[in-house]
Amino acid sequence: MVVSFTKAMKKDYTILIPNMSPVHFTLIKEVFVNHGYKAVLLENQSPNVIREGLRYVHNDICYPAQLVIGQMIDALKSGLYDVDKTALVITQTGGGCRASNYIFLLRKALKRCGMEQIPVISLNFKGMEKNPGMKLTPFMLLQAYAGFVYGDLLMTLSNQVRPYENTKGEADLLVNKWITHLSEKFANNSDYIGWAMKRNLNAIAKEFAQIKTAKVKKIKVGIVGEIYMKYSPLGNNNLQQFLEDQGCEVMVPTMMGFLYYGADNAIIDRKYYGGRFISSHFTQFLMKLLFMVERMSLDAIRKQGCFTVPSTYLEMKKLNEGILDYGVKMGEGWLLTAEMLELVHLGYKNIVCTQPFGCLPNHICAKGMIRTVTEKASDANIVPIDYDPSATHVNQDNRIKLMLAIAKEKLETANQ
Repeated sequence: MVVSFTKAMKKDYTILIPNMSPVHFTLIKEVFVNHGYKAVLLENQSPNVIREGLRYVHNDICYPAQLVIGQMIDALKSGLYDVDKTALVITQTGGGCRASNYIFLLRKALKRCGMEQIPVISLNFKGMEKNPGMKLTPFMLLQAYAGFVYGDLLMTLSNQVRPYENTKGEADLLVNKWITHLSEKFANNSDYIGWAMKRNLNAIAKEFAQIKTAKVKKIKVGIVGEIYMKYSPLGNNNLQQFLEDQGCEVMVPTMMGFLYYGADNAIIDRKYYGGRFISSHFTQFLMKLLFMVERMSLDAIRKQGCFTVPSTYLEMKKLNEGILDYGVKMGEGWLLTAEMLELVHLGYKNIVCTQPFGCLPNHICAKGMIRTVTEKASDANIVPIDYDPSATHVNQDNRIKLMLAIAKEKLETANQ
């Protein structure tokens, strides 16, 4: 039995949102709130999350599925929410990834634990499932896009400032300040397009540049991998915090890069397999508009003259030429390989490649491409780390520390 989220439910139901990236998803949650939904971004990360995931999801399924479903079930059992007035939301890509089926696994889990009355909302752009009470309006999509753009900028700049700040916590306070400010602007239906957005992007970059920092040499580390594992502290055992505690500066590729990649796949699919001419050309036109916003954001960083500026999507795509065919798109596909090359190009030659258990395509496009990447960039220092319920933190930490030991040796040699 599939329970739909009806229009009548919108007023009284609380919608629980899984948390993949704290900065980005805090802004995205505000988009739902501003359009009349009672949305809550899940923050629970106790060991019981994976216990619930393993209890209701087969252990051969992707590790991210176990975590996302486990986080939702753990929240529902916490007593914080009325299970008769709560709904869940989960994305559904419609592609070849098993993530398209997470929604069915979630419903099966709810049935097994006696909560099948809870509606599960599918967030998709392919008309796979419809819920009368959840309508993604053009304004919502526009604000969500702006949320990802702002989120990328806040993530990128705070990552470059936090390890060097003289007053600890200043970068994170600035992130929270801007999230609050932007949420208020979104609520008033402003600052997500045009000159207002450009003004905000420049102001954000300027304020981060004004934070007092210490000019010291640190090991620069990039994080790539499957999208959930790459961004989620729950998924990667707080990898970024661990690296920063080890004295590193961390770079994580932008989330907008993945969204551009998803749109670009529609164009590639038509070239390879045929399809609607109008749809393909509309996507190309739309991407040109989105690239204007991308340049606006990167220009804001570049103006300050003190930050490493990420590559544009097209520049990153070019790095992959002659390596992986652009039709390879499962397990983050060619994008993952391109992200490794981009990080090396930007000076983040030490890379942690996060691998989720149960995702063979990701292992092929990531771990399987490390040799090719190191042949193109001989100074790349890459370590693949597997994440699953049975993997011990000690083993993961030791492998990362070994990679950092090599990085430290190279840094000391370069400074001599």
